[in-house]
Amino acid sequence: MFTELNSILNTTPDSITQGEFILISDRRSDASFLIHHFLPFYLRARCKVCFLGLVQSFNHYHAISQRLGVSLLQAKEKGQLVFLEGLTESLSVLSPQETSAGTQTMDFLRDPAVGLKSLYEFVRSSLSDGTEEWGPPVLLVDDLSVLLSLGVSVGAVLDFSHYCRATVCSKLKGNMVMLTRCDGEEEEDDGDDEGSERLLKGLTHQCSLTLHVQGLPTGYCKDIHGQVEVCWRRRQCKGQYTQRKLFQYKVHDKGASFFAPGMSSAVL
Repeated sequence: MFTELNSILNTTPDSITQGEFILISDRRSDASFLIHHFLPFYLRARCKVCFLGLVQSFNHYHAISQRLGVSLLQAKEKGQLVFLEGLTESLSVLSPQETSAGTQTMDFLRDPAVGLKSLYEFVRSSLSDGTEEWGPPVLLVDDLSVLLSLGVSVGAVLDFSHYCRATVCSKLKGNMVMLTRCDGEEEEDDGDDEGSERLLKGLTHQCSLTLHVQGLPTGYCKDIHGQVEVCWRRRQCKGQYTQRKLFQYKVHDKGASFFAPGMSSAVL
């Protein structure tokens, strides 16, 4: 959990904002360190968390969370954390020897045309049942753009996020945090309905807060790992209010530092 980021977002585990859809995206950089922030953050806030880990194993997230002072294993045993290990579930679908042990959650791997209804039902049931002893429910996804490479259309992914937002944020008054990746340089829309850029644009219209991580325009620097643009989108009576702030960051073994551009201690 990153204290400086909490200060930027004006939040703590004791006073979280409910009903938020937080979108994390990256370009020429790796924003996964932000997922590793929000996971222990919401567990410390005693939220019921459903985590769709589509790119890494449970042990990977558990090892990093332990360095940040949170045990995912204990959270699972207590029923606070429901973890979908996408790699294992995919194997159970694609390998005939493992099909008997699998679920229908990843059935889109057999036929992408069926969409993500089963995945949504997994999220809904995970966060709707047995949550009385926990705080607001939270859905975390790392990373949504992987679904595109598995043959799912952009439209189906946006439908999935829309239904999850309606259930988690609106109905259950909880939060969502989703990571999506952009490939290469930002380009004009070329009409490719399966592109990561179209997915990012669609998700941006749905979310209330974006954290967009990029590499430095000047190239590699050992003391500054990149920059993150924080954008708040709030609806008001006269329309939508947008506020943007830019920060640079450096990731450490047990956290990350955030500072205004040019204010790193390494350059002062």
